[in-house]
Formats: sequence, C-alpha cells, structure tokens
Amino acid sequence: MVTKVPPRHSPTHRALRVLLASGVTAASLVAVPGTASAEDKAAGNTLTVAVSQSIDSLSPFLAQKLTSTSIHRLAYEYLTNYDAKDARTVPGLATAWTPSADKLTWTYTIRENSKWSDGKPATAEDAAWTFNKMMTDPNAATANGSFTANFAQVTAPDPKTLVIRLKKPQATMTALDVPIVPKHVWEKVGDFSKFNNDKQFPIVGNGPFVITDYKVDQYIKLKPNKDFWRGAPKFDELVFKYYKDGDAAVAALQKGEVSFVPNLTPAQAAALKTQQDVKVNDAPGRRFYAIATNPGARARDGGTFGNGHKALLDPAVRKALFLAVDRATLVDKVFQGHAVEGQGYIPPRFGSYFWQPGDGQRRAYDPAEADKVLVAAGYRKNADGKRVGKDGKPLDFRILCHATDPNDKAVGKYLQEWWGELGIGLKVECLDSVSDPWVKGDYDLAFDGWSVNPDPDYVLSIHTCGTLPATPKDSGATDNFICDKEFDGLYAQQAVEYDTAKRADLVKRMQSRLYDTGYMNIMAYPNALEAYRTDQIASITTMPEAAGNLWGQDGYWSWWSAVPAASASDDEGSGSSTTLWLVLGPVALVLVAVGVWTARRRRTTADDRE
Repeated sequence: MVTKVPPRHSPTHRALRVLLASGVTAASLVAVPGTASAEDKAAGNTLTVAVSQSIDSLSPFLAQKLTSTSIHRLAYEYLTNYDAKDARTVPGLATAWTPSADKLTWTYTIRENSKWSDGKPATAEDAAWTFNKMMTDPNAATANGSFTANFAQVTAPDPKTLVIRLKKPQATMTALDVPIVPKHVWEKVGDFSKFNNDKQFPIVGNGPFVITDYKVDQYIKLKPNKDFWRGAPKFDELVFKYYKDGDAAVAALQKGEVSFVPNLTPAQAAALKTQQDVKVNDAPGRRFYAIATNPGARARDGGTFGNGHKALLDPAVRKALFLAVDRATLVDKVFQGHAVEGQGYIPPRFGSYFWQPGDGQRRAYDPAEADKVLVAAGYRKNADGKRVGKDGKPLDFRILCHATDPNDKAVGKYLQEWWGELGIGLKVECLDSVSDPWVKGDYDLAFDGWSVNPDPDYVLSIHTCGTLPATPKDSGATDNFICDKEFDGLYAQQAVEYDTAKRADLVKRMQSRLYDTGYMNIMAYPNALEAYRTDQIASITTMPEAAGNLWGQDGYWSWWSAVPAASASDDEGSGSSTTLWLVLGPVALVLVAVGVWTARRRRTTADDRE
C-alpha cells in the first residue's frame, strides 16, 4: 500500500515566511524567475520506456507478446497478483478465495474499492462476463483460453462474489493470469478476432494506469489511474516508445530522452556503467532463449500448411543440429557471461520447477557425434562437401531472426559456422516482425523465447495439441505447432495436481519429454540486462526485490512504484515553486544567499540530466 506524504515547503518558502514574519511586506519583494520551467517539470514527471517489440494487440483476448501483456498488467486488474518480494499469490481484484472440499468450486470475494477509469464500479459481474466470453467464443480464448478450458460454469451471485465451478480440479486457480475487462464496454464488441482495442481512447480499465494514446510502432501512452485502490502511480505519464534499433535506444537514454532501456547487449551495458546518472541492472532473468524447429504446421482438424523443411521431421536431423550447438560458447561470447547455459524449459530462477537432463540424456556439444548421427540416418556428404537428404538434395535450412534482437544475428553466425562444418547450409532471415511467416508455418527454424510466470502452466500449455489452430485458416495459441500425446498427458496431470511437490515433479517430466522430442533447443537463460536514469527515476521496485528484473515483471510493481527524481530531490514534493523572491532592503543579502544556493543546486541537477 502506498503511503501518501503531504507536500512540504522548500527552503525558499521557509525563508520567505521568516522574512514576512519579521515585518517585511509583500510589496517590498520582487519576483525573479527560477531555473526550472514548467515544461522542464512536466518532462521530469514523464517516465519513458524504450521498447523494440511491436504491439500485437491491445485486446487482452488476443495479445500474447511480452510488451502487450506487460501493458495489460498496468491497465487491468487480474483476480490475483504476485508479491514483488517472493512471487507468492496476493490479492488483486479478488481479496480472498476459497475452494470447496472437492476443489471443484472456487468462490472469490471481489473488492469493493476497485473502479473502472470511467467511474463505474468493477464487480464480480465483470469477471464472470470476461470468463464466460472466453468459454463461449473461441476468438476470445485466443490468448488465455488454457485458463478457462476446464471451467464448467462461472456466475456472479452478487457484485462482491464470483463463483467458478470446474469440470475437474485445476491447480492454477490462484494464478489465473487473465485481465478482467469491463462488461459494459466489451459487450458491445462484435468480432473478437478482429477487434484490437486501439481506436478509442482513453481505454477503460481498472489497473494502476489508463491507456490514453497509441501509434503503431511509435508509442503507447498511459496516465495514472487516480482512483486505483492500491494508490496512484507517482509519475504523471508513462510512455512506451518504440525503437527499432537498440543502439538508438541506448543513445536516447544517454541523452535523457528516455528513462529506461531493457534488453541491453553486454557491450551496451558495459558502456552505460560508466555513464553518469545511469544505473545498470543485471539480474537473473525469467526468459529462455531457444531454437524452435517447425514440426510440420498443422491444425486440429488435421489440415497441414506452411513450407517447413521436411527433413526436420526426422528426429535424427534435429538431434544432429542440436549436438552441433555449443551453448557454453554462446553464453561466453554472445552473452559475455550475462546468461546461464540452457537445458530445460523453465529458467533456474524458478527453483522448484527447474529441470536439467541427466548425463545419459544430455545433448552435449559434440560435432563428431552429430556427423555420426547423420550418416547413420542416411544423410551423407556429396563431392562438394554438402550434406544431402534422402532425396539427393542439399540440406539447406532457413531460420527466422528478429531484426531488433542483436543476439539472434550473433547466434545465427555461429550456427552458420557450426552447421556448415556438417555440410548443412543456413540462411538467417531477419525480419522486423516474424509473426506473419510464423503463424503461416512458413519457416524451417526460428529463434524463440518466452517469459515464464511463477506458475508455469501457461508457458507449458502453448505446446499442447489443444492450442493448435482449429483449421489452417484460423490462428491458435500454439508456439510452434508441437503436438505430442505424451506431453499432453503429463500436462493434464499437472493441471489437476494440488500437491506442490508432486506437481513440480510432473512439470519436470514434461520438460524432459519436450527435451527428448527435440523440437526445441533451449540455448540460454539470459540475464535481465537493463538500465535507467537515476536523475529521472529516484527509486523503483525490482521483482523479486532482491536482485530481480524491472522489465516484464509478473506484476505491475516497477512502473507503479517508480518515484520521479524531481519529487525525491525537491523538498516540496510535487508543488515546487519556479519563482525566487528577493527582498529589496537590508535583508536582501540573506535571501539572495538562499537564492544562490538554490540556483546552484538546481543548475547542477539540470547539468546532470544533460
């Protein structure tokens, strides 16, 4: 809970009151402009975050990218939240929750002090409508349908009570990462597959911020929700500004044009550590960085599509490719030590779910063994040294690369070298947006990565058969079209397991199965390498609070908690005066001295910002 501090008076105002009390009249005072203009003050109270990832949708029913979902955490409340200190479940829109003895009925108490930004109360009916819409409209279930697939009925007996009845037990009932939307706004929407929620502003929400403006691949702007039940954010505006080029974003940070930059390269971080008024945060990350292979794009109706290379359907080819990836070199050379070598699907930050393959299972870097695997499977080199498939054609693959991610490009060069030694060609196709070819199945391999929540259900669900598109013409929530019955069986078991130790074991077995299928190669768990200006942000909360990240948190703690440097350094808080009063008379020297000290202090601050 935020503690609001009343405005305090600056030294100048205190001196003024002393002078007036001593008999000096207002008529004997003259106004002299201060050094801080109103425009400077307004700029100082805007927190600008540089982002490189495009918004896929402002609709919470469609959005899956990290930038989009991070913004939705700011604009909408979820039933529960994750504590910034240790990621335990804490109240959100719901203040309490109780399961029935058989764990098939969950009753949530909805808080009374949450309002939509248009002034209407947020109630259990809004939550019930959100979930029911996802249950009855497949298009509304695109992003988060895995959470409601097991729901039998959702009702709101009264404004403070939400009741969810399940078909079978569900372990994620205190971790339903679904934004709750206002029924009175969203019930007017027609086709949920086409509604991106990006035409009418401000967007009605009940989170700590309100979305006020958006321009594709330019910016998205938010204002504080003054009525947010936990307390309003302290910055006057939050802006996510798009930068296609990471170096341009870093340059903007150095100039003070942006307040925060995530996803730094090690070279950028090293350079920024020497920059005055910039703090670099280097913390264990919640993401994995991987190569995904196209296992044959398909739909639930059995239809196939896309142009993925058929050779990648052979487990031997996938195994050989991954045996020829030196993860240790990538951590050392590409990430320069700011990462951990990858193996399982869940990063080590989530200790109870973290898994590593055993010695007999682990695919260690072994190019000689990779060659043996290919030869044994019938893939030999021709006279030109090119590896050829069973059809006699050279093995040449494509890999989708994010143009805005320098790691993709750097890793791509290593892969071209390592796989080239096997006689396999690789074309690195770097695009501003890889989404279009990806959903169409028009790729062989792709650089992949996801942020993992404290509860891993969602990031595991995207590899289940149920997330495939219904038909080749539809879109689904699948990551890269993996559909494996054994994996699905384990997923179904963990979803109903309330015993934490048993569920953790099932999650580890799922990772083991995913590892063995060879459709994914987790190369690294990158650190959260990010930086912010300390002359713009005085303090900010990481998650976890001890050595955690700021960008892409599981809650809204970073931007909600951020304190403007101007507020922290100015004794008057948000009400500083930009005018200095000088006395024309015997006491002038006293107040001039105060004024000189104040001007020097403010000028130094201004210089620091440059």
